[in-house]
Amino acid sequence: MSTPRCWCDASRLVMQHGSDGRVVEVAARTRTIPPALRRALHHRDRGCRFPGCGVRFGQGHHIRHWAQGGPTTLSNLAMLCRRHHRAVHEEGYQVDRQLDGELRFRRPDGQLLPEVPRTPEVHDDPVKVLRARHEAEGLVLHARTAMPGWLGERLNVGWAIDVLHPLALLGSQLYQKVDN
Repeated sequence: MSTPRCWCDASRLVMQHGSDGRVVEVAARTRTIPPALRRALHHRDRGCRFPGCGVRFGQGHHIRHWAQGGPTTLSNLAMLCRRHHRAVHEEGYQVDRQLDGELRFRRPDGQLLPEVPRTPEVHDDPVKVLRARHEAEGLVLHARTAMPGWLGERLNVGWAIDVLHPLALLGSQLYQKVDN
């Protein structure tokens, strides 16, 4: 486990000292995301934000690491699945938030990762949606749709070739003309 990833799972105490060395302010700073903030993060991101990832559950990632002064605020958090959280901390992938709020991911070599369209949403009743699409296309599916009509008869190789290779049909017609 890398040091930054260990820091991600630790907490710290910040003490501000006066010019005479006395403690002036003590503040508990923690990487732990409070439940209300975690719910807001999950509601906003709806899963891993890494381009092309469709995992719906994830871990809160501090874009500017809290150990380097990054706050535990919604604007400094992004939801990443376990795999991509590890990739950011241990494999050199980078993430930063643009001024417009969008996230930008980079590979370890610094090359920008293109934004990939999100996976389509699953409807409340996907079977109903699928049946409507089939009806619109004139496709009728039933219990025997995928059942073969074969009852164990011997294979007619000539017929199979004619069906599978249209040029073979032309060739067989030419041979018939020559034989006649």
